[in-house]
Amino acid sequence: MQAVATKRYFIELSYNGTDFHGWQVQPNGITVQACLDKALTTYFRQPISSLGCGRTDAGVHATQFFAHFDGEDINPAGLVESVGGLNALLPYTIAIKRIFEVDVMAHARFDATARSYQYHIHFNKDPFKINRSWQYKGELDVHKMNDAAAILLDFIDFSCFSKSKTQTFTNNCKIVAAGFERMDQELVFTITADRFLRNMVRAIVGTLVRVGKGELTKAQLKEIINSKNRSNAGQSVPACGLYLTKIEYPYV
Repeated sequence: MQAVATKRYFIELSYNGTDFHGWQVQPNGITVQACLDKALTTYFRQPISSLGCGRTDAGVHATQFFAHFDGEDINPAGLVESVGGLNALLPYTIAIKRIFEVDVMAHARFDATARSYQYHIHFNKDPFKINRSWQYKGELDVHKMNDAAAILLDFIDFSCFSKSKTQTFTNNCKIVAAGFERMDQELVFTITADRFLRNMVRAIVGTLVRVGKGELTKAQLKEIINSKNRSNAGQSVPACGLYLTKIEYPYV
């Protein structure tokens, strides 16, 4: 009997992270990965485990997220149709956009060349931004915040913004863009890098908010980064305002 070849597939999805304990499967909480794997296993009628392009913490959202999975005897012509079938099995807070076959060695996490996040801040009470943006009560000097954000591009080691006791082999990241922009009644921070450390974006925003409040200068921010000490940086802002927005690959 001829063996069935295993093939690899990329799946693009988005999700509202409010009700999830992050992306990665956990023993004591509902996660995006667990819901996705259950739907994939049910729809394709075979055990399937996905691997994501990264991990988002509890309450963090993703407007674009990629994962890969391996499967046997999946009809390529039915991949488009499978999107609707899988979405019917998933909660409304997770939406699959497309599924496509890739090389068997393609990797959703390690092949990504850049990632972008956005952090949303609003200033006035708004019932439609609950769990989707952080309400900040006060004034911020956006010019000073952007001036300080620009120096992030001059550094590589971001240990001062990393969650402690992580399993990463290095705290080096290459940030290529970082800045705030006013959009309607919001302030949106966008940052792009080749990789990010755990809790890094929320810690950066929390520190830049201190600059906007006049509690830190750009020179002091440089000292904080050079210290490589997490306790010197600002507090992490709430997860509700953070969105993973873009993942870049050389073949997608």
